Amino acid sequence: MERVCMSFMCSDENEQHGMLQARSQPESTQETLIISSESQWKPWKSARSQIRGFTSGVRRAMRSLAELEWYCYIALGVLTALMSFFMDLIVAKVLRAHQWLYNSLEGNVLLQFLCWTLYPACMCALSTSFSHSICSQSAGSGLPEMRVIISGVQMPDYLSLSNLFAKFVGLICTLSAGSTVFLGKVGPFVHLSHMVGAYLHRLYVSASAQNKRRTQGEMLVVASGVGVASCFGAPISGVLFSIEVMGSHYSVRDYCPCFFAAVCGALTFRLLAVCSGEHETVQALFKTSFPNELPYQLPELLMFALLGLLCGAVSCVYLFSHRWILRFVKTSKFISRFIATEKALYSAVVAFLLALVTFPHFTGSFMASKLTMKQLLFSLIENIQWNSISHNATVMQESHHFLQEWNPPGISIFQTLGCFILIKIWLLVLACTLPLPAGYFMPVFIFGAALGRFLGEVLAYLFPNGISPASVINPGGYAVVGAGAFAGAVTHTLSPALCALEMTGQSTHLMPVLIATLIANALARSRNQPSFYDGISLIKKLPHLPSLIRACPKLSSIPIGRFVVPVGCVLQRGERAPRVKQILECSTETDLPVVDTLDSPTLLGTVTREHLQAFLLENQNQVSCKSLEDTCPIQPVRLQLSTETTVRQAHCIMSVVREQHLFVTEKGKFCGVITWNEMKKTIEALAKEV
Repeated sequence: MERVCMSFMCSDENEQHGMLQARSQPESTQETLIISSESQWKPWKSARSQIRGFTSGVRRAMRSLAELEWYCYIALGVLTALMSFFMDLIVAKVLRAHQWLYNSLEGNVLLQFLCWTLYPACMCALSTSFSHSICSQSAGSGLPEMRVIISGVQMPDYLSLSNLFAKFVGLICTLSAGSTVFLGKVGPFVHLSHMVGAYLHRLYVSASAQNKRRTQGEMLVVASGVGVASCFGAPISGVLFSIEVMGSHYSVRDYCPCFFAAVCGALTFRLLAVCSGEHETVQALFKTSFPNELPYQLPELLMFALLGLLCGAVSCVYLFSHRWILRFVKTSKFISRFIATEKALYSAVVAFLLALVTFPHFTGSFMASKLTMKQLLFSLIENIQWNSISHNATVMQESHHFLQEWNPPGISIFQTLGCFILIKIWLLVLACTLPLPAGYFMPVFIFGAALGRFLGEVLAYLFPNGISPASVINPGGYAVVGAGAFAGAVTHTLSPALCALEMTGQSTHLMPVLIATLIANALARSRNQPSFYDGISLIKKLPHLPSLIRACPKLSSIPIGRFVVPVGCVLQRGERAPRVKQILECSTETDLPVVDTLDSPTLLGTVTREHLQAFLLENQNQVSCKSLEDTCPIQPVRLQLSTETTVRQAHCIMSVVREQHLFVTEKGKFCGVITWNEMKKTIEALAKEV
């Protein structure tokens, strides 16, 4: 006891005085002193104070340069790029090992067949079982669900850390299956970027305390651009992707943060490639070397426009087939039951069928099946004429391995490209039914490059010296144009056109890519056909608002008063406890509207469910309880619509403010509510009537 008291004194006289004072104090006071002294004691006071001072200085220095949210954007770009780079590194090593094993079995067709078919089947089964065992929401692309979350709908399972882990590992297994399954990583990786952004947003909210905070939806919009930029090192197309795909309305204040984070992600991704020795400097992912003096001739613009028509027509066939097979799988009792109970087995069976078709000793020899996804794209955008080289045996032997795969002995390049186009589109449609993490942008991008390459080789064959004597035709340029046009037609966007230029570093074909993409989009949007992501949302019945322009432009002037849903539970300002209890039991809403009286239903505001429960708890034992307005705070309605508000205006308001329901009044009198689902049903019903 004395030792504790002496620790607080500094001189000898004070020590003696403190000892006498401690003995004279009551026992309870001394115990309090002991407890407080033990709880406050901590080791290494000087070291802790130095660290605290250093961290405070670093925090002040960082705050002097930028706000905390900008450091979150840097962290988002760097972390997403690290994930993308190491995912590509792991997948490349696994694919290289599988290729080595297949080549080692040369001479034994049976063992090669088993190696070729069982490997992707096992990888797809592993991806499906692992992802669904950790988080069932990790399957698929994830982009349609993320669009719903950005629009304001709460779906927390899609942003959890368990989903992040399951999707990351599952996507690695899917990509390790190779070009046999013909699936990519863009969609799931954008979803991964959203999950990282959501976690950083939670850290930012906890660290910023009472400071001004950005909403989670704004951070997710930024993460959309970062995901694309970290996949291809293409920040500009990543920002354009976030504007076109992830929301119907884009806030201008998100532009600079999105661009900043996308540049951080793209730069980190390319710097990692330089550090690993893959490239000598920061450059495009699929670098091309087209001639800059005269990359194409003026009459070729008509051929590029023709390629846009071809891509648009094929995209309509692909989108229709994709929606049909998804609807068939969902409505077929046998297949839907089989997928629900045996997801891993279904993935293994489908992957086995895909591998069977692409087996190199079977039809795979007609479609360059040994090449990986990156090798396919590299070969298709090569700056050479395959047909002219194929007739020169010496050049063929010295040429790259890619061309030998496209031009095996006895088979022309027109046969291989034709078989690739005719077979791969149906294999991709079948692969879209796999219940595993997978992306679909890169496959359609490569497929569009094959369409462009085919047209370019045909023109090079018809005009071996060029359309005019100025220059020869470059089929690789047609491949770049076809990739952007077909991917843009499938997604109903223009960002793939810019992505094709950023990925190849080929700015000379800017006008041909834009012309072909615009024409392909115009044809794909005809008859108001939904895009690839809209089709998935319709099949899954996700709560999204369809575009008025695509549904029916004539809906803009129709008032919403005809479609207002009456609210069953409405409170009066003078309600008593029994009536409030009855309304709470028959309603599940979190906010209930309050009117003046039922005879004069002037909307006064809303009351939360928690306040109503507290009101009941306070007045449950009183004989004459207080009224609702005496106890519960009535919050005014910040935003309400009139019955004369048009469908277009309501659609715009709900899209911008991201509200799930809005109250509708007529001259101040409460009429009902318009909800997100009711707005969707209204647009779809009116589109059918018109």
